Amino acid sequence: MLSDKMKLTAKDILEKEFKTGVRGYKPEEVDKFLDLIIKDYETLHQEIEELQQENLRLKKLAEEASRRQPAPTTAGTTNFDILKRLSNLEKHVFGSKLYD
Repeated sequence: MLSDKMKLTAKDILEKEFKTGVRGYKPEEVDKFLDLIIKDYETLHQEIEELQQENLRLKKLAEEASRRQPAPTTAGTTNFDILKRLSNLEKHVFGSKLYD
C-alpha cells in the first residue's frame, strides 16, 4: 500500500522539532507552513483510503458480473449456416451470373 511507502505521517510533521540558529527561520512561519502540509497529508491519506475502498468494491462487482454472465457461445451457428448465408450474399451481390 502507498501508506507503507511514505516516510512521513501527519503526526511526524506535527511533532518535528527544529533547532534554532542565529539567523534561522521565523518559527511562526514554519509552523504555519507545516500545518498546511499536515492538512494535505491528512487529505491525501483519506483520499487514498477512499480510492482503495472504491477499487475493492469495483473489483468485487466485476467478479460478480463475470460469474453471472455466461460464457459467449456461437448461439447455434454452424458452418452450414455460415455457408448458406455466404451463398445467399453472393447471389444477392453477383446475381445469377455465378449460377448460370
